[in-house]
Amino acid sequence: MGKHTVAACVFVAGSLPLAAAEPPAAFDAAAAQRFADLALACVHKEYPNKIAHVLASDADVKPPRELTPAFCGCFDWHSAVHGHWLLVRLARTFPDAPFVPKARAALAASLTPAHIAGEVAYMGGAGRTDFERPYGLAWLLQLAAELREWDDPQAREWARTIAPLERAAAARFAAWLPQLSHPVRVGEHSQTAFALGLVLDWARATGDSAMATLVERRSRDYYLGDRDGPMAYEPSGQDFLSPCLAEADLMRRVLPPREFSTWLGTFLPRLPRDGSASWLEPETVTDPTDGKLAHLDGLNLSRAWMLEGIASGLPAADPRIAALRAAAASHRQAGLAAVTGEHYEGGHWLGSFAVYLVTGRGLPSPR
Repeated sequence: MGKHTVAACVFVAGSLPLAAAEPPAAFDAAAAQRFADLALACVHKEYPNKIAHVLASDADVKPPRELTPAFCGCFDWHSAVHGHWLLVRLARTFPDAPFVPKARAALAASLTPAHIAGEVAYMGGAGRTDFERPYGLAWLLQLAAELREWDDPQAREWARTIAPLERAAAARFAAWLPQLSHPVRVGEHSQTAFALGLVLDWARATGDSAMATLVERRSRDYYLGDRDGPMAYEPSGQDFLSPCLAEADLMRRVLPPREFSTWLGTFLPRLPRDGSASWLEPETVTDPTDGKLAHLDGLNLSRAWMLEGIASGLPAADPRIAALRAAAASHRQAGLAAVTGEHYEGGHWLGSFAVYLVTGRGLPSPR
């Protein structure tokens, strides 16, 4: 980290409720340690850093720690946000794990009133209406939701501290969605379906009925009439999100099981009913040192959780569930094997995707 420590880039270190922070049996504190270590190594690592903002004057030429003091590490703003989410999620899931004191120290250093005030000021600056929209803003709301759901005094204080930025992010969505005439169907940050799923989960978890209603309505507007999703055209070479699977994973949050089953039959009509996993093979990264090509490791992870989500939205006896879960398992295995931290191009963000998957975030709680 060099000379930049606490004083500089803040110190390192469905309508159903979401799944509680209880780990699957195969995921324990020891397994969580390596993901926590990835985030602790980068949430305050200021450089290298990719800044994407409009310069209104010379005054906007500043180092990351001055522009966005809470989220100035992990190469870019959104990765810093979901790196902090990872630490909250794991500390909440494994409160007695050895990494928790370091995670709490890192969160305490980042989530201060002064740093959040700086974030709010930056977001409200001239020319930044579309800053981190929708991907980074959606992850910010997920961070806020995770803090709100954590029954812990320190977490409650952090939730209060981050609330002004949470309100600013929600306001951006509330202003944008009524004006967005068409969804964005790509496999990277500007995709609408994935972000709307995160925002809808946040709205339901926090009781924001107005936002939930808005997202549900716009999701129906954008996707309810879709037919024959072009899975054969996926993936593009830099995708970390599947446009088709993300859409289906969003719609299972919006539609009741029977209606979702019918919709899925028209949207992905060739889903197998024989339990096969071969209909969707995991992707292979040809050069993990190339930040864009490494996106495909994230695609394997996000496909896995989206496939599990789609299966969870169907009636229990649906014959497509076995094939969805089989493909999810193969993608889970390939995706998790790639989360090594050997190369910073993937190490600064893949841990968050892995934790979202293995902790079942986004899945409905068991009935």
